[in-house]
Amino acid sequence: MLNGINPRLETKRLILRPMLETDIDALHLIFTDPRVMASFGGELFTREQTGHWLKRNLDHQNEFGYGLFSVILKETGTLIGDCGLEQMESEGAAELGYDFRSDFWNQGYATEAAIAVRDYALNTLKLPQLISLIRVGNLASRRVAERVGMTLDEKFMRYDIQYWKYRIENR
Repeated sequence: MLNGINPRLETKRLILRPMLETDIDALHLIFTDPRVMASFGGELFTREQTGHWLKRNLDHQNEFGYGLFSVILKETGTLIGDCGLEQMESEGAAELGYDFRSDFWNQGYATEAAIAVRDYALNTLKLPQLISLIRVGNLASRRVAERVGMTLDEKFMRYDIQYWKYRIENR
């Protein structure tokens, strides 16, 4: 229930609503798309892995009062991605992350959704900062981070993978 808040964010073209168990089929389309999963090392999710991923995110919403939103295209009602916040204990900050179906790439949807989530995180939740952890080489995600006002904080290794860490402070 998101600590009784249950937010719904709206942009010109998108509705961002809390993720639901019934989103599993639409989310599974994302995590079985080879173009999407190339950003995560290439291995496609099984339905069981998608279910575990969804449960972890729903549990996160319940624990922290925020999480990932399902991103719905207003024009058609289609779930085209997810965008939201995940508390990163190792970083002491919430991570702004996003995953979109590849047939909806290069249309500004990730940036539009990320700006809405950034504003919600900083203005409504009053989080002190946001980060984005992006695999080195994922230029599209890097551009989204930069378009929402994040700046490169550092480049680091995690699980033998190089990442860029982008950050924005709440002023």
